[in-house]
Amino acid sequence: MNTLSGVAQPATDRTRTPSTLAFNPPATPLITIDPYTSIWSFGSKLNADPTRHWTGRAHQLNGLIRVDGRVFRFMGKPTFPGDTLVHSALQHPYEARYTTKHPADNWASPDFDDSLWAAGAGTFGSRDTDRTHWTSSDIWVRRVVDLPSIPDGNLLVSAIYNDNYELFINGQRIAGIGGVSPNYEVTATQRRIRDVLRPGLNLIAFHSQNFSGPGFVDLGLLSERELNMDVAEQTSQQMTATQSTFTFAAGGVELTVRFTAPLLMDNLDVLSRPVQYITYTVRATDGKAHSVQLYSDASTDIAVDSPDQPVVWRRGRTAQNGPTLNWMRAGSAAQNVLGRKGDNVRIDWGHLYVAAEANGQTSNRIGSLAGALNQFEREGRVSDTPDEGRPTIALNNPTVLSLAFDLGTVTGKAEERHWLLAYDDLKSVEYFGQPLRAWWRRYSKDSDGPEAAIERALQAAETDYRQLRNQCDQFDTQLYADARQAGGRSYAQLCVLAYRQAIAAHKLVARADGTPLFFSKENFSNGSIGTVDVTYPSAPLFLLYNPTLLKGMMEPIFEYSESGRWTKPFAAHDVGTYPLANGQTYGEDMPVEECGNMLILTAALAAVDGNPNYARKHWQVLTTWVQYLKEHGFDPENQLCTDDFAGHLARNANLSVKAILGIASYGYLAGQLGELQAEKEYLTLARELARKWMVLADKGDHYALTFNPNGGNTWSQKYNLVWDKLLKLDRSGESIFPKEVAQREVSYYLLKQMPFGLPLDSRRTYTKSDWIIWTATLADRPTQFDALIEPVLRFANESPDRIPLSDWHETTDGRHVGFRARSVVGGYFIKMLEKKLK
Repeated sequence: MNTLSGVAQPATDRTRTPSTLAFNPPATPLITIDPYTSIWSFGSKLNADPTRHWTGRAHQLNGLIRVDGRVFRFMGKPTFPGDTLVHSALQHPYEARYTTKHPADNWASPDFDDSLWAAGAGTFGSRDTDRTHWTSSDIWVRRVVDLPSIPDGNLLVSAIYNDNYELFINGQRIAGIGGVSPNYEVTATQRRIRDVLRPGLNLIAFHSQNFSGPGFVDLGLLSERELNMDVAEQTSQQMTATQSTFTFAAGGVELTVRFTAPLLMDNLDVLSRPVQYITYTVRATDGKAHSVQLYSDASTDIAVDSPDQPVVWRRGRTAQNGPTLNWMRAGSAAQNVLGRKGDNVRIDWGHLYVAAEANGQTSNRIGSLAGALNQFEREGRVSDTPDEGRPTIALNNPTVLSLAFDLGTVTGKAEERHWLLAYDDLKSVEYFGQPLRAWWRRYSKDSDGPEAAIERALQAAETDYRQLRNQCDQFDTQLYADARQAGGRSYAQLCVLAYRQAIAAHKLVARADGTPLFFSKENFSNGSIGTVDVTYPSAPLFLLYNPTLLKGMMEPIFEYSESGRWTKPFAAHDVGTYPLANGQTYGEDMPVEECGNMLILTAALAAVDGNPNYARKHWQVLTTWVQYLKEHGFDPENQLCTDDFAGHLARNANLSVKAILGIASYGYLAGQLGELQAEKEYLTLARELARKWMVLADKGDHYALTFNPNGGNTWSQKYNLVWDKLLKLDRSGESIFPKEVAQREVSYYLLKQMPFGLPLDSRRTYTKSDWIIWTATLADRPTQFDALIEPVLRFANESPDRIPLSDWHETTDGRHVGFRARSVVGGYFIKMLEKKLK
């Protein structure tokens, strides 16, 4: 059962057509601190699979309940990489057939004839170390392997890739992974080995794409080892904006497990504090009394990029005024602070902390996972091991920070315990050569001692526990009610899905002058930091709840130009590769895209703030950017836009809309600043261009993809139009584009719907869900809005890829195409923002 319990459902006109779709998150957020400390339960059951970092790497949190001496697993699934089934090129070179020309649709079938394909050896790529040279955008590889026997267990894939791979075994699609992994990454498939491999000959086929940078791909197959134990029955799952709750039945008791992430944007100190809560509530349900103990652990893999990196650990107790907590910590032995950048990487500096109140009913242990589990099963407790702090690599038996609660005798009266998981990254982001601390750490000093700051944060979090739980409950209820009133039940469920993901794909840091900077990371995209066309779709969430955070996203781009480091007459695409914000690293500019984005968002800030002060601060560079749009924006050259995965496109009609509204935004801001002549000039120009646009893009019942009279009956989502509706850029009340433009487009879109959403444009059947929500917001009638929203929720509920929410998916079958766990789902909140701006 999947529910949204305890959430107010006000009676409004929105209740007349309630959604019949279940709420089944593709993955559930558990710990969402920042892009590095981000742990999820993939799928619908907390104990069906190891908990994972958003990238898919196991970041294990395990939980057991012991009832009258019998042990049940309720969280995680302790597993270890086992035997190699099919070796990768890292272990042994192998021969395969490959092509770089698009093959027939049945290319992955075992009976496909690949005799005309070229022969090559893995790895395939453009690097000097790759055995077979590959420099085109795509490669298809077929490899036959002979397996004498097939073991039991689940299948793992070990792969390197840039930018993605899709794996087929004996004709079955097994996995599709996006992003970049320059090191061999082990990923679960959720498939049993015997269901996909057979004794004898097997066909391993994979397809990889390269969008930018060096291309490379190789993979092998492994088995997964499991620890067998009884499994608690999960009876319900609930997800609200800041909390995820699971309920279990085991041995006559009910266990409720709640993960609380106090990501409350009205309190930046709490928002940035890297401490979150796991709460257990236990009660008997059979009228009997039971002896109950609870076990929890966090793997030291959470503190390293790869399990083959040595870790060290230690334990301590808070000594300052405040709650007395026992804490355990672990981190990499190397501690190469800010030494690793990229996309499919995890942090390997700073320290993971597990803490709980110091008392006689709570025990702690740092040691091997198997040892901790075995001791708890025997004794109902854990105890320290003597190998304190010894550097270790534990590939087959991970080291864990474990604790156990002895609840004593449990009856029908509920017993509650909680513990804290935290991550102190020491330094978070490098900003033009200067390492910056997280916002919560801005007043700490290196001379305070290695644990002083995090001990204070842990104690503050413990002191605030009850208050923050209540505040999260209240906020969750209000957010759902507001979202439902704005857009209906399906829309509200999508906002719930998006909230934590959007925030946790950022890091809030303090600049030297004490102002906040809020850096995004392009998760499974290319790893860029501070990307303008990620800020743009993410913005509605932050405009709605705290515009200071949006300013913290935009400030690095403004400063980049104003400092003279960026000298081009248009806005940069990014300021680096996460976590190093030292200047743009993306290989190609998006001039019209980024200028339009920055101008529109600055106007949105003025509308929300009720004043143009932020624009005044950056007026000179905004003037430079609007001049670029005047000269190049209306009929764009062959440029990339934010949908860069679709490739270059000249005369892009939707990009032209952005340029026109960027020009209008400048006029709006000029009026706010008292520059009335400039206001008139730019608003008049924008309206003239809009009418010219209507002629060039006209296709009768809709508007085209490009200004190309010979381009056929093309179309595209004109999601950029939404700002004309929301911002009311002309104080006379006249819109820049006549309202008939959006109305005509929405009516046409409803004819192009697919089972899982509206395609992005006429070129392909994939889509971007954030843009669908913006497009739906153009609709004047709730029924039209609902019709566009429902397939997006269906994608989230039914996609076969049970991973953190992807914003790029196929509308035909609901499979994700690429990207996951990105901040752009903050764009889902645009319908709520519309109400705020009315």
